[in-house]
Amino acid sequence: MERQERSSRFGRFRTPVSAPAREHGHAADWRTTVRSRLAITAAVFALWTAGIEARLLYLQVFLHSDLVARAEKQHMQTVEAPAKRGDIVDRGGRLLAYSVDAESLWADPTQVQDVAATARAICAALDGCDKADRARLVHSLQPQQRDGRSVRFVYLQRKMSPGEEQRIRELELPGIGFVKESRRFYPNKEMLAHVLGYVGMDNGGLAGLESTYDSQIRGLPGRVIVQADARRRAVFSRVEREPTAGASIELTVDQHLQNIAERELRAGVLENRAAGGTAIVMDPSTGEILALANYPTFNPNVYARSPTDVRRNRATQEIYEPGSTFKIVTASAALEEHVVEADDPVDCAPGVIRFGNRAIRDVHTYGVLPFSEVIAKSSNVGAIRVGQRLGAERLGLYINRFGFGKRIGRDFIGETGGIVWNPAALDASALASVSIGYQISVTPLQMAAAVSSVANGGTLLQPRIVRAMVKHGRREQIDPRPLRRTVSERTAAELTAMMEGVVEDGTARMAQIDGYTIAGKTGTAQKVVAGAYSHSDYNASFVGFFPSRKPALTVVVVIDTPRAKGHYGGPVAGPIFKRIAEASIRHLGIAPTINPAPPLLVARQASDVLATTPVRATMSGTVRGPVRSGVMPDLRGLSAREAVRILTAAGMTARMSGDGFVLEQSPAAGSPLVPGHTCALKLGRRPPATTGAATQ
Repeated sequence: MERQERSSRFGRFRTPVSAPAREHGHAADWRTTVRSRLAITAAVFALWTAGIEARLLYLQVFLHSDLVARAEKQHMQTVEAPAKRGDIVDRGGRLLAYSVDAESLWADPTQVQDVAATARAICAALDGCDKADRARLVHSLQPQQRDGRSVRFVYLQRKMSPGEEQRIRELELPGIGFVKESRRFYPNKEMLAHVLGYVGMDNGGLAGLESTYDSQIRGLPGRVIVQADARRRAVFSRVEREPTAGASIELTVDQHLQNIAERELRAGVLENRAAGGTAIVMDPSTGEILALANYPTFNPNVYARSPTDVRRNRATQEIYEPGSTFKIVTASAALEEHVVEADDPVDCAPGVIRFGNRAIRDVHTYGVLPFSEVIAKSSNVGAIRVGQRLGAERLGLYINRFGFGKRIGRDFIGETGGIVWNPAALDASALASVSIGYQISVTPLQMAAAVSSVANGGTLLQPRIVRAMVKHGRREQIDPRPLRRTVSERTAAELTAMMEGVVEDGTARMAQIDGYTIAGKTGTAQKVVAGAYSHSDYNASFVGFFPSRKPALTVVVVIDTPRAKGHYGGPVAGPIFKRIAEASIRHLGIAPTINPAPPLLVARQASDVLATTPVRATMSGTVRGPVRSGVMPDLRGLSAREAVRILTAAGMTARMSGDGFVLEQSPAAGSPLVPGHTCALKLGRRPPATTGAATQ
């Protein structure tokens, strides 16, 4: 054994150890070291794993809802998908307004890499984009904060054209996406613009029927979730809720009559160099408005390009003093209250009546006239004297009965009720003014309804332009709504005869139509300019109905500030009324009432009838008989639709040229009928020169 040695270095003795023992000790120390190190490493890994699991547990359980919401805000955006608005059609089912899909451009500003370059590229792809538009794009693409959060959805361009959409898609810009929206389209452009109105960018009705029935037309919006892809390009993820289409509206308007009214009104306004005008065509037996035209007009597809005053509906929102057309109300009240009879004399001399310093004059000086002639010649002095006998209280009663002073329609947003004075506040001068249509303001729609009540025998019907509502496949008819009785049938008949005199031998001779009796009344009223009656600006008007004894239509024409052919209602508004009436008679096939053609009775044999059609009256007053086997029928005077129906029943086809009623046909009536052959029809807007009968 080795001896123990004192360690001088450590100041203690160390016992000598043999070599094997030393080797065994070194091995034990190594294992201990490794074991301790492994234990420490395992503990570290265990703590690390526990920490990760704890963190995951915290994130996935305790912070799950918050993190999901934050992720959705970063990658997804929920936007409202406007519903498709219901269609608007005329009484024949012709489309007047419908909705189409259009792409809108949007951006997530947080995903846009280069704002200036992106705005420049988009502007180059858009139609008509100028510096101001590009500046707007730059502003929209800038990062924005709202309620402390980043804005992740902004519209850049709403409802683009297909060409614009395609050009921008090809750019593949980061942070830029597309969303489908519903765009309103009016295929007839300016036609019926003031009635239909228009919608805004958010698919809400802003004017006209689009606004009045917005809650029914617009439907229920849906929800669309959009998100960005891995390249930070915005794409659609899914439609969360489909939008529900709105109800469709069927109007009382006849598109053909509307075209007639707009065409003739425009021609009349331009011919008279007037500031504007209104024309209304109404069915006096139902209150249905068949046409309503204003000029100037606008295109509702691009309504923002038109001034606000042009977009106002003159027929319901513009009031005017009616002048002598209001004498219809004065005369109705006087006849109904038995203040005067149609043949009673009224002293109109000396052609002027004074109230202090104020003088009211007739255009021509008359002496004593029967009351019917007072209306026919539109004597102001005579009407004032009858109004004085009637008194303010009774006249005010009939003004209310005829619907003046309050809104009368239900379909027109922004309709005004006009201005009517309290009868108790009317002195002698004011009563004289009201008796001749001054110091009272009305709308053309109110005047049309009032005159229609005379035409239908004394019942005031609420004017309406919506005929039916189609919801969920069900058609809900809107029936006529009588408001009240204005006058008795006897008074209405007497007043009709007096209004016939206005056209036959009064102030409205320019409104005469050969073969038809017309009842009408002219009106001329000074306009108020700068608080005083102008001596150069007038409203010229004409109201009437035809045929007078069995009225089919009431027509009102109001021309604002005519400057070419004088300012009186007869020569200014009368011809416009006449042209509208003549075209309407041809379109509706109204038979003449003066010396009508006798009916032609045609015999037929049951054995040789190929196909029969109901016997019907045509526009010329003749009666068409059945179609016989092997013989061409006489189609002249029939509408295109009726002629085609008869030819189809006979096994032939039609080739038409022109528009309107059948003027000529080939093969001619009475020639051999060959099934499968073609019949050439020439159409026009004038009655045929000769009317043949169906052959036997």
